[in-house]
Amino acid sequence: TLASAPITSAPAPAPAPVAAPAAGRAAQAVAMARAQIGKPYQWAGAGPGAFDCSGLVMYAWAAAGVSLPHYTVSQYQDTTRISQSQLQPGDLVFYDTGDGAQPGHVTIYIGGGQVITADSPGTYIKVVPISWDGTPMGFGRVG
Repeated sequence: TLASAPITSAPAPAPAPVAAPAAGRAAQAVAMARAQIGKPYQWAGAGPGAFDCSGLVMYAWAAAGVSLPHYTVSQYQDTTRISQSQLQPGDLVFYDTGDGAQPGHVTIYIGGGQVITADSPGTYIKVVPISWDGTPMGFGRVG
């Protein structure tokens, strides 16, 4: 006689996630920032044709579904402080530009000790070493 195989039902599919995991959102933000390389710096620029530093960060993270303000100090306040050793792609690097205790410049970390920056008038968005814009004063993780 043939032994009949037990009847089993397929497992229920896992529910779809409500939002992409943090690493997935960070990868989306980095990809959008990379897509802006070569575009010009423009003070108060928020894209898509030109950017300032916080405008680039805001635009890149908006592509990942995260709303950030268009102001470096507010981005600093709206992110979780991490150490340089904890940096992951998508994290923000803040720089003191000599205007006191608040950061005056922000970049997006992309890994390997490099950031994407929108520096100053007359420059273009580019990938540079993390120390290009000076000594970082803080690091932030977008929540």
